[in-house]
Amino acid sequence: MPENAQAQAESEKRSAALSSVLAAVLLTGLKLVVGLLTGSLGILAEAAHSGLDLVAALVTFFAVQLSDRPPDEQHLYGHGKIENLSALIETLLLLITCVWIIYEAIQRLFFETVEIDASIWAFGVMLVSIVVDISRSRILYAAARKHKSQALEADALHFSTDIWSSSVVILGLGLVWLSERLGPEWGWLAQADAVAAMVVAVIVVYVSIQLGKRATAVLLDSAPPGMVERIGTEAAQVTGVDAVNIVRVRQAGASTFADLTVSVDRSISLEEAHEIAAEVERRVVDLVHQGDVVVHVEPVAQVGESLPQTVGAIAGRLGLRAHNIHAHEVRGHYFIDLHAEVPSDLTLGEAHQRVDQLEAAIRRELPLISEVHTHIEPRSVPVLGAELHQDADPQLRAQIMAVVESISGLTDCHEIQIRPGSDGYDLAVHCLADPDLPITEAHRLADEAEVQIRVGVPGISQILVHVEPEGEA
Repeated sequence: MPENAQAQAESEKRSAALSSVLAAVLLTGLKLVVGLLTGSLGILAEAAHSGLDLVAALVTFFAVQLSDRPPDEQHLYGHGKIENLSALIETLLLLITCVWIIYEAIQRLFFETVEIDASIWAFGVMLVSIVVDISRSRILYAAARKHKSQALEADALHFSTDIWSSSVVILGLGLVWLSERLGPEWGWLAQADAVAAMVVAVIVVYVSIQLGKRATAVLLDSAPPGMVERIGTEAAQVTGVDAVNIVRVRQAGASTFADLTVSVDRSISLEEAHEIAAEVERRVVDLVHQGDVVVHVEPVAQVGESLPQTVGAIAGRLGLRAHNIHAHEVRGHYFIDLHAEVPSDLTLGEAHQRVDQLEAAIRRELPLISEVHTHIEPRSVPVLGAELHQDADPQLRAQIMAVVESISGLTDCHEIQIRPGSDGYDLAVHCLADPDLPITEAHRLADEAEVQIRVGVPGISQILVHVEPEGEA
């Protein structure tokens, strides 16, 4: 997520949590004052409930602030799970509140009679409470959905239950007021608020348990439902991915962390494998929106893999490189000749041991191979920093042109580049040939030119002859 978008998200979450705290302070104070003035136990109970809401709102406010801290040395995945822990704490507070409501309802139904003063102040404070709770629960739900915050979702749930509990108190006050005017025979109506309170408490218990299960699942690193399958399907659509082997997903707050293993052709280059992994990562990040994705690439053999690809892959597995790979068949026996590049800092004994391992690995993977012959050479070739030698002896250039143009099939020797080398001059020369010439013949002419230059021109150490079609020079 871009830095400015992250800062805006943090600001919106803090603002929603702070508004919840301020609303909880207002309602707790109002209910406490009116409850004491009217003697209404229902309103005093609501004041206690709002006090619990205030505690929950404070927990959410601090959880949202702490969860947005960046990763550090002790918390490499960030602090997002603080939100999930906060949601679990609020769930427990909701359950405690519901237990208390059910207990009070049973007491009023079977063991004691509670006198309630159904005054205008009692109705007024509960109506204000409902309006405030509707407003703040909407704000919190909107912020929770937008930023995937379980802490704000728990806070929103907490305050949406206040709407029901406040409505129950108003219903109870209304029935008390009605029973007083209908006469003693209607006194049982006053017990309806206790029954309604129990029904609301049961509903809140169910919703709280669902929220608590989600928070616990995240704390226990359970994968979001369906996310593993969606990531696997998305990764498998990337060109170059043969299979998606392992997908692991976990959440922390609003962030999703995914790591997966994909199989790719073992004969491709490191750069190609990296690009495939990068494309998988981009697609999965777009899928989870916010989080971190790690892609592990696993090389696998392909059906119909060519001999050079197989040998090259085996060499790469051992930290070597192979080229000039040729296979021969003599009287039903197969032989492989190849050049093996080894690290240049090895001794002959160390290099030979590494190449022995390569030959043994080739024979294990290709049982039909009778013998493997290798030419050992250092992997790294020093890059010389000298500038292009433009002032080389004109006689040297004339000799090179004469040799090349004496070869039947090559014309117009041009772009002669001569550079100082370690053992003489390094030469690169371009020549023209018939564009309809078979590539095998063009290669033979280039080889012949290299041989003739080496024989006929002294002081040349490295030679490269580039043949291009006539008309494109």
